[in-house]
Amino acid sequence: MLTPRFSNRRQHRKYRLRFTIRGTTDRPRLSVFRSAKHIYAQVIDDDSGRTLAQASTLEDSFAGFEGDKTAAAKQVGALVADRAVAAGVSKLVFDRNGFKYIGRVAAVSTGAHKLGLLTKDGYAPTGDVDDATASSSNEE
Repeated sequence: MLTPRFSNRRQHRKYRLRFTIRGTTDRPRLSVFRSAKHIYAQVIDDDSGRTLAQASTLEDSFAGFEGDKTAAAKQVGALVADRAVAAGVSKLVFDRNGFKYIGRVAAVSTGAHKLGLLTKDGYAPTGDVDDATASSSNEE
């Protein structure tokens, strides 16, 4: 079988990753695209072909953002994770879209990690955790 020719290395990495990374209904895919100025993230269910949540630095909430592009990417990751939780998603698969896992792409992942969406256990509401820690500290 002939392998397709790609215009750049990122496109080739993206092609190779598509065989292993797939978003399902139980665990959708968090896809990241990075341009020179902006970063885009969306949660995709590949089974139904729907986008469940999205966020980017082009939104109105980033109009007066002060900070570097990495800080903005971390905030985009947290924003898309909040929207995914609101859509009923508890676990995600991270799709770096052929980009190397460094800088702004890693910052989006870090923003989503704060809610636990990219962990093995997935998202757990914080209300139950606070009650458990409060009762254990009273017993000591």
